Amino acid sequence: MNINKNDSRKRPKHGEKDVTGKELSAFDELSSRLNTLVELLDHKQVINKKEYERVVAMRLHELSKALAFEGLKEEI
Repeated sequence: MNINKNDSRKRPKHGEKDVTGKELSAFDELSSRLNTLVELLDHKQVINKKEYERVVAMRLHELSKALAFEGLKEEI
């Protein structure tokens, strides 16, 4: 790895504030990683993002219905 002395990612000097941002939750990080992966795959024409989102929406709906039926089954 080539380290450039003018790199803006270097540590702050004494007395300067280190503004790196707020720490992300595990959910936020995973969500961002998955979204980035889908966008990269769509860009490289490996998948179609719109079709992927449609299939995911259907699967989430099916899962939601299955969980609802399980809840009703336990109540009976």
